Amino acid sequence: MEKMARSLLSLLLVVVAVSTAFGKPEKTPVKKEKRVPQTLSRGWGDMLIWAQTYEEGLYWSRSRNKPLMVILHLEECPHSQALKKVFAENKEIQKIADEDFVVLNLMYETTDKHLSPDGQYVPRILFVDPSMTVRADITGRYSNRMYAYEPSDINLLLSNMKKAKKLLKSEL
Repeated sequence: MEKMARSLLSLLLVVVAVSTAFGKPEKTPVKKEKRVPQTLSRGWGDMLIWAQTYEEGLYWSRSRNKPLMVILHLEECPHSQALKKVFAENKEIQKIADEDFVVLNLMYETTDKHLSPDGQYVPRILFVDPSMTVRADITGRYSNRMYAYEPSDINLLLSNMKKAKKLLKSEL
């Protein structure tokens, strides 16, 4: 009798386990957020090949003999967001960045103090030539934030990209 009771208890446990496993899972409300796949571009140009780190950007710049364009920004900064939108939508900037530059965007400061010659503000864009020299002479239009650009400065940025590219060729 005891053996039969154990067998029934074992069978009951198996039935409960199997029915629990095949039962309908409890539905939890799923938040529907529009999520963009996270890439190294972070929205600055998904078709560009972005360096992952400052060190990698310097290496690519040197080995490919192209200037490095470093964009320092923050995700929650409205100024960074506005510049990113204009930068990503400008076909000429995207084309030049793709063909003539190594590109890197960072959401943190690097250990290279040369990338913050006049302070740590965002957004700022600096150019580094293949000899690993930060081009302090290629600036935006503000004297108090020399490497800052606003959406309205997109033509100045384009001009500075051409300047970084041209000076590179004439210096070598």
